[in-house]
Amino acid sequence: MSMVNAFSRADFDRLDESERALIARREKVLGPAYRLFYEKPLHLVRGEGVFLYDTAGERYLDAYNNVASLGHCHPRVVEAITKQTAVLNTHTRYLHEGIVAYAEALTATFPEALSQAMFTCTGSEANDLAVRIARFVTGGTGIIATDLAYHGLTSAVAEFSPSLGESVTLGPHVRTVPAPDSYRHSPEQMAVKFGNDVRAAIADLKRHGIKPAMLITDTIFSSDGIFEGPKGFLKPAVDAIHEAGGLFIADEVQPGFGRTGETMWGFERHGVAPDMVTIGKPMGNGYPMAGIVLRPEVIAEFGPKARYFNTFGGNPVAAAAGKAVLDTIRIEGLQQNALEVGSYLMGGLKSLSDRYHALGDVRGSGLFIGVEIVADPAVKSPDAALTTRIVNGLRDRRILISASGPNANVLKIRPPLVFSRENADMLLDAFGDVLRSL
Repeated sequence: MSMVNAFSRADFDRLDESERALIARREKVLGPAYRLFYEKPLHLVRGEGVFLYDTAGERYLDAYNNVASLGHCHPRVVEAITKQTAVLNTHTRYLHEGIVAYAEALTATFPEALSQAMFTCTGSEANDLAVRIARFVTGGTGIIATDLAYHGLTSAVAEFSPSLGESVTLGPHVRTVPAPDSYRHSPEQMAVKFGNDVRAAIADLKRHGIKPAMLITDTIFSSDGIFEGPKGFLKPAVDAIHEAGGLFIADEVQPGFGRTGETMWGFERHGVAPDMVTIGKPMGNGYPMAGIVLRPEVIAEFGPKARYFNTFGGNPVAAAAGKAVLDTIRIEGLQQNALEVGSYLMGGLKSLSDRYHALGDVRGSGLFIGVEIVADPAVKSPDAALTTRIVNGLRDRRILISASGPNANVLKIRPPLVFSRENADMLLDAFGDVLRSL
């Protein structure tokens, strides 16, 4: 996660006395590892739909939070959680209709080959479990990920999450490859280059006596700068890992659950067949749940020999929340809404880029959009400082976005799936105002 929009100590004195006191208490009890967004932190007390509210009752348009992908405090999810909590909450070692019904509904949204599910509480846990399974199935340990990937926080997963920066050391069994870059390479170059880079990583693992176990990608490369296409460019890389005896894991924690608009799952846009798909974040619209959907043959031997149990993963309340999310996506047509509103928003952003050349590239799919900010569009040079000013300028106008990418210069726009054209116009108007002011 980019920290270009993070609160710094230099901004501390600008806060009012009550905010400074709360920050001091927070740092004392939570320690130094936590971060706050924006130069002027937000003190939020309530959320509803696409809006968040601070202590003064000021309303902020949330164009970033994909955890509450149905909007904050969606009534259908709140009702499902509340109702089930009042009846029973236990674990998967007892029979319960809810978890079976949810797993059936979830796997029905995937291609037929991906027909079994395993549940965790976080995306980190899901990717950690994927590593265990991949190593068991392949007999290898080698992992290939992209240069600025983020896949989670457990010890095993942090070793192939280079976006965590200096806080982690990549494992000796890990190789990273440059993320595809549609701004600087043609569609044909992207497919060939990414496939060749993965093949080179496989060869380097083997040269060091390490058998490849898996290639893992976030299928919209969100931490790497948000690259959604061209469609199909992942296939040469997936073919390469399969030829080497490894598995392909599609990390759908961020692009999944209809966010990319055209398809329910990001990997489907590329016509590839993952061996496992990891999911999380929006899965419970704020209730902590995550998991893996996989081909039965992948788990056939691991299951009986290694077993699997997660105390809270797949509990009845989580199942109720997850089912409510799937029902809401279907009932409210949110995948189609992501496609239509995302296209409208992209169009507005591209119109702004015609007037403001610092907006070097507008890219994305559905309601997952990246805007690359550059100092010189002729040479496509990143401008992290201007990106920071835009993010904080929007925050001052009560519009919330973030930033990502290796140079911290890609605006990350990822609103709830219930985002409307009216909401998009609010964002575009504020964005235009910020650009004029700069």
